[in-house]
Amino acid sequence: MPVSVKIKALPHFEGLELPRYQTSGSAGMDLPAALPEDAPVVLQPGQWQLIPVGLAIALPEGYEAQVRPRSGLAAKFGISCVNTPGTIDADYRGEIRVNLINHGREPFTVKRGERIAQMIIAPVTQAVWEPVETLDETERGEGGFGSTGR
Repeated sequence: MPVSVKIKALPHFEGLELPRYQTSGSAGMDLPAALPEDAPVVLQPGQWQLIPVGLAIALPEGYEAQVRPRSGLAAKFGISCVNTPGTIDADYRGEIRVNLINHGREPFTVKRGERIAQMIIAPVTQAVWEPVETLDETERGEGGFGSTGR
């Protein structure tokens, strides 16, 4: 079910297209790089940098936005996000920026308007801690980090 999200285009976003779902079944909207036309960013292999999107949003209480890599950039060029998923909290009002990293073998140029990441709007559940002395037993127990197989 759609949720209404207020979005503010910042001056350096002018001329770019608002994020949108590429297909009717898409979970994420692609975010564009709001770089100056004459100042692309070249990411060398192993380098990361915050890339401005030129947008700020006001999520309703009880929602978050997750910023994730675009699978095409990852598969073709090794481009990903440093913190994946990046979380935008409902009370954040600053510009969205994407922390891109080049895991590839070649330099990668980020140009104005290029779709650099995807954003997913999702409901948030906040936990209430219930301190206890012991936890219930499970078949897995304390096994982790590959304990159930390769």
